[in-house]
Amino acid sequence: MDNVKIGEILMPGEESEQEKRAHRVKRRFWPTFRRAVRQIPFSRDLVAAYYCAMDPATPTRTRGILLAALAYFVLPFDLLPDVLAVVGFSDDIAVLTAAFAAISGQIKESHYQRADETLAGEAETSRAG
Repeated sequence: MDNVKIGEILMPGEESEQEKRAHRVKRRFWPTFRRAVRQIPFSRDLVAAYYCAMDPATPTRTRGILLAALAYFVLPFDLLPDVLAVVGFSDDIAVLTAAFAAISGQIKESHYQRADETLAGEAETSRAG
């Protein structure tokens, strides 16, 4: 229930905007991340932010900020198309950097540990393939 805004009434089966955003991020994060990993200078922080945003123990405000930034990252259309070499993800980086500054210190060591495990698995997969 902590995802519900004060005064927001949800009918049975309805989702809050934050829940909709979470579903969108879950569906699109990993394919987008795999395309961007070489261009994003803080991949570990990005993956830890994903795990923090998906963690139900994360405060609602922090989840909202991270989900908004991650949703921008996974959007197929943004200010600078991500297919442009070098500059394509620069607007995404700016949005993510602002989000990290706004939630400073909220990403826990456990989120970073999961990020490290995931990135190690990604590296193994890319070497094997």
